[in-house]
Amino acid sequence: MEFLLGNPYSTPVGHCIERATDGSLQSEDWTLNMEICDIINETEDGPKDAIKAVKKRLNGNRNYREVMLALTVLETCVKNCGHRFHSLVTSRDFIDGVLVKIISPKNNPPTIVQDKVLALIQAWADAFRSSPDLTGVVQIYEELKRKGIEFPMSELETLSPIHTPQRPTVPVVPPVYTTPQAQAPVIHGPGSVHPSPEQICRLRSELDIVRGNTKVMSEMLTEMVPGQEDPSDHQLLQELHRTCRAMQQRVMELISCVSNEEVTEELLHVNDDLNNIFLRYERYERYRVGKSSAQSVNNGVLSEATEDNLIDLGPGLPASPPSLASRLAGLDVGADSVSSTLSSLTSAQPAGAQDDFDMFAQTRTGSLSAEPGRT
Repeated sequence: MEFLLGNPYSTPVGHCIERATDGSLQSEDWTLNMEICDIINETEDGPKDAIKAVKKRLNGNRNYREVMLALTVLETCVKNCGHRFHSLVTSRDFIDGVLVKIISPKNNPPTIVQDKVLALIQAWADAFRSSPDLTGVVQIYEELKRKGIEFPMSELETLSPIHTPQRPTVPVVPPVYTTPQAQAPVIHGPGSVHPSPEQICRLRSELDIVRGNTKVMSEMLTEMVPGQEDPSDHQLLQELHRTCRAMQQRVMELISCVSNEEVTEELLHVNDDLNNIFLRYERYERYRVGKSSAQSVNNGVLSEATEDNLIDLGPGLPASPPSLASRLAGLDVGADSVSSTLSSLTSAQPAGAQDDFDMFAQTRTGSLSAEPGRT
């Protein structure tokens, strides 16, 4: 009975996480890691079951090989899963009760584990700062900084999404998106554009539009069930995909031309987010076509249907709630699609002192200062 009810590894996603974080692995199993992401995205209990399994692997574990593998799984899932999983990972209960405990001075973890945990907290605080319901991690991050914790340097390689050989390549769609109300600097050649402060401000406004559309697309992919979506929802999802594809074309042009380190870093982050959402979209369409084709066969229909006419198969489905498309009826996915609900920012409220992190701040700062290349 304990195996069935009390063991987090007994669930489908828990079993995969147990295998993916086995200390005997010579390297990360990216195929298994992406399977974990798929289960989280496509099952009702996937997010909470995954969190339980990750907690089991991390809590009190002195096998730091397993801890590092679990942190990699966690990082991969945050970058490839949606809001349901994000709300659990960024909660104070998980960040403070699990991740911060790993790096507590009482546990005396190796520096590589400290740096990995702090890098994740820092990256998530930056990514979810403008999402009011995901700011638990932001609050913890600010508290640790006030304690004097020195976070590792933010390198682009560390913060960019994980790309694996198993992921499918996505075809390039010709650009169809323009921004007449906010003209970008004229492009002459690689690294030739030195944007003015005003141009940077306009560019960042455009990037907010891209982030808004990406977030809407992410939430739709999280909520919709492949093969059971409302036709208007699927049509909106396809339109968002086309628009984001065109936006990425412009982002890529700017990456190759803008000579401003901060702006280039922002562009790279946005491009990474777009690549991740495209991968989720491709997986969604793959499962949608597969399920619809299976339904056609089960109904005795010749399976010659294409992606365009595989909608509304499977009679007898329960009445669906109002479609996402109807709830997003006012959304303009073009140049003016800045939604205030997607860009609202709430300031983190200060919290009380934490454990013995005053001492940790001093010891970590001292140890980092002593390392080569640290200042």
